[in-house]
Order: sequence, then structure tokens, then C-alpha cells
Amino acid sequence: MSWEVLVNIGNHFDLASSIFVAPRKGIYSFSFHVVKVYNRQTIQVSLMQNGYPVISAFAGDQDVTREAASNGVLLHMEREDKVHLKLERGNLMGGWKYSTFSGFLVFPL
Repeated sequence: MSWEVLVNIGNHFDLASSIFVAPRKGIYSFSFHVVKVYNRQTIQVSLMQNGYPVISAFAGDQDVTREAASNGVLLHMEREDKVHLKLERGNLMGGWKYSTFSGFLVFPL
């Protein structure tokens, strides 16, 4: 993945692996937005927690060139839990260039 990191207070998003590592136990908010590029394809992007899919977003309109998909979730995370995005199927417009991924601690436990 190729990311441009806009904010990474605490450096808990590792740019090399594209993985967010929870610095402490708590409730975290995550959201993402992706754009597909080709007709006649479906994209599926999943938010993975410790290697398991938690939520997904789909874009599959066969009659449009570009279409967006978004999703968000609150997750209970332990210290050192990992979260990342996984492209399950399809192609994104410009790779990950036109996509966003955000996460932050809502409430420490």
C-alpha cells in the first residue's frame, strides 16, 4: 500500500506495514472510504482486526466508471491489537491514493 499520512500523533500507524497498533486498551473509532475505478467490477475492502475481518464495504454498480464505498466502526481493542485495511477484491482508483483511513482512541479502559 502507498499512503500519505496526514496525522499520526504517537506514531501508532506504521507506514511501512500499513498497520495501526493500539497503544493502550480502549474503545477506538475507525472509518474508511475507497473509490473503485472500472466498470463491470465489484470492490470489497475489509477492516481487519488481528487478522480477522470486522466490517467491509462494497461498491459494485456495473454501469458507472467510479463509485465510492465507506464504512466505520467502534472497536474494543487491547494494547498491541492491530488494525489494517485489506482489498478483498477489485481495483481501487489510483491504488490507495484516493482512499482514506482514520482511527483514534474514543475512550481508554
